[in-house]
Amino acid sequence: MDSPRWIRLHDRDNVAIVANDGGLEAGAAFAGGVVLRERVPQGHKVSLEAIPEGGEVRRYDVVIGYALKDIPAGSWVHERLLRMPAAADLRSLPIANRPAPHAEPLQGYTFQGFRNADGSVGTRNLLAITQTVQCVAGVARFAAERIRHELLPRYPNVDGVVPLEHGYGCGVAIDAPDAEIPIRTLRNITLNPNFGGEVMVVSLGCEKLQPERLIPPGTFPVAISVEMKEEPALDVIVLQDEKHTSFMSMIDSVVQGAIPHLEKLNARQRETVPASELVVGVQCGGSDAFSGVTANPAVGYCTDLLVRAGATVMFSEVTEVRDAVDQLTSRAVNADVARDIVKEMAWYDDYLTRGSVDRSANTTPGNKKGGLSNIVEKAMGSIVKSGSASIAGVIKPGERVGGRRGLFFAATPASDFICGTLQTAAGMNLHVFTTGRGTPYGLAEVPVIKVATRTELAKRWHDLIDLNAGTIADGTKTVEEVGWELFRLMLDVASGRRQTWAEHWKLHNALVLFNPAPVT
Repeated sequence: MDSPRWIRLHDRDNVAIVANDGGLEAGAAFAGGVVLRERVPQGHKVSLEAIPEGGEVRRYDVVIGYALKDIPAGSWVHERLLRMPAAADLRSLPIANRPAPHAEPLQGYTFQGFRNADGSVGTRNLLAITQTVQCVAGVARFAAERIRHELLPRYPNVDGVVPLEHGYGCGVAIDAPDAEIPIRTLRNITLNPNFGGEVMVVSLGCEKLQPERLIPPGTFPVAISVEMKEEPALDVIVLQDEKHTSFMSMIDSVVQGAIPHLEKLNARQRETVPASELVVGVQCGGSDAFSGVTANPAVGYCTDLLVRAGATVMFSEVTEVRDAVDQLTSRAVNADVARDIVKEMAWYDDYLTRGSVDRSANTTPGNKKGGLSNIVEKAMGSIVKSGSASIAGVIKPGERVGGRRGLFFAATPASDFICGTLQTAAGMNLHVFTTGRGTPYGLAEVPVIKVATRTELAKRWHDLIDLNAGTIADGTKTVEEVGWELFRLMLDVASGRRQTWAEHWKLHNALVLFNPAPVT
């Protein structure tokens, strides 16, 4: 029988999480002498000592709440017993005062990628069908299916065709403040390195977001070869053109228009490139109390490996790091980056206030069932995905990271779908997604490696989870071992030697744009 086990993260913590599968019943006695007063589910907190009313409840050596009443030792400590601490004051934060620990460069690691004309590298070779408005989504989707069945067999070097469906383009206040966020997001998604600079656009014709506004001249230097004198004309199919006399004529135009792009993409070959060409987005969803113990620390270790290899890594989710903002500003490479972090946090604070909600709205029912009592506790487990490197810069919503290297904070909402969409726009060519409760999340544009926080989930969802970090809690592997395992898996997936399960099953979530402007 499995003896009662807990995981305590710091000597000063007065709570620990139950590690046993299925949780523990009342009367279970731990080796340290604490006896459970009630049943405690797996991943949930147990008090290691008596905590008086108003007393601090500490996990990660951080106050995650204050006791609303006396909590005897051995009690189940959940959200209904805690008052959440106030958010940190953005006016009095440590600024760039914590240099990164010294780490030797990591050399000699490579993958097989597709080199683009602008110097970026794709991990996949995809044809993207960009759309100006949701109205054309059905046509683009229908045409993409025909392209897959009729054309792709002729082009073996092309990995797929992706219609970039979204819910924007008309019925919106397109000139309102912050309306530029969804527009530049769509524009920059089309620039993602996995699309190789081959751009075709489907437009309705009457929408507010006209093609020349979505993709103005000069947007695609990736499409210009050294022999060209100027950027080629944008390839736009307008469904309201008089030449389209039927639904099938629209579809035929898209299918035929794809052929020259497929020919160019098919001429591309994978080549050996250094690991520094990886642009990795890290994210978590369906989080539980193990996220900050197993999967996220392993991702953080891997993040440090990537930065040492010269790669680019972005972590995100404003509300999931807001309560650890002091850790971010202290790790900023300089005061300017720290101020940029504060600026994004302040903007989001105002955004939530305008919507009459606060940061506590982030934590989901599933997070709480998984043992996360509030956003403070969730934030401490989320931020460890960023590792220990200095933060080199901040990426605003919808902007690109460009050719910059190192660790970046991409300021995005915490929504899985919006965060993934914005990281795609920022230019990631590989995505890492940790989960404790489980999710079939995937992206058509970028391979998504899913990492489980618990062995039980990895076994139960064996054909959805790519890597099991639950081995850390089981005691069979260390954070460092799983971090290296993830690093090597990333090189294999980036090279096309491995498919993720989401790719295998073609599980793809829709693009969801962040649009803080009004809808008309």
